[in-house]
Amino acid sequence: MTILLVPGYMADETLWADLREPLAPFGPLLHADLRHDASLADMAASALRDAPPSFILIGFSMGGYVAREIVRLAPERVEALVLIATSTRPDTEAIKQGKRAVARSAPSVSFAGLSRTAIASSLHPARAADEALIERVRQMGVRLGPGAFRNQSMVERPGDLHLLDAIRCPTLIVAAGHDRLRSMEESQELHAGIAGSAFAVIEDSGHMIPIEAPQALSDVLAPWLARVAGARAD
Repeated sequence: MTILLVPGYMADETLWADLREPLAPFGPLLHADLRHDASLADMAASALRDAPPSFILIGFSMGGYVAREIVRLAPERVEALVLIATSTRPDTEAIKQGKRAVARSAPSVSFAGLSRTAIASSLHPARAADEALIERVRQMGVRLGPGAFRNQSMVERPGDLHLLDAIRCPTLIVAAGHDRLRSMEESQELHAGIAGSAFAVIEDSGHMIPIEAPQALSDVLAPWLARVAGARAD
């Protein structure tokens, strides 16, 4: 079974680099490309065009919004769903204003990725000064470039709490114990809204779970995916 990995804001496929080996036993990995679209619906449609007839879906942060849109567009194709460090809440007015400011700005040919301050705020407080980790995140944005920055900054994230009960596939919600971007309550709202979902907390991590705590994340994902695979085989 193919695993479709959906990254977060200004993250590329290297977000998942430390999980390739742990996930390999469960099937080939396919990476959704979110660079070229400026709406959740378009991102989801693009991912579906490149995806096989059925797959396991894993979405991180903004990718969790995209993943849920994929489920809504093609529920029969999604065998199981994992939502990592994401939310069901809509953008705040402050976020909307920030996006409008990005839309008004001129494209930059010298885009240097996300700022050090923004990246540090996404990490566990104990890792906020980890220059190697900060640079790894920054380089993802550099590779994606200014076009992706403008597109992804313009993506509107409407709340979808009222739509969660339509998700019927096996679902796992993963939260971080020290996430300064997404609260524990936001993850709990997803868990409460998706009937039968499982819930796990990666305690020693900030928002960037796949690169901050890949071993702990794989320790959660592997047994859950094994149970899903076993249930499909029965």
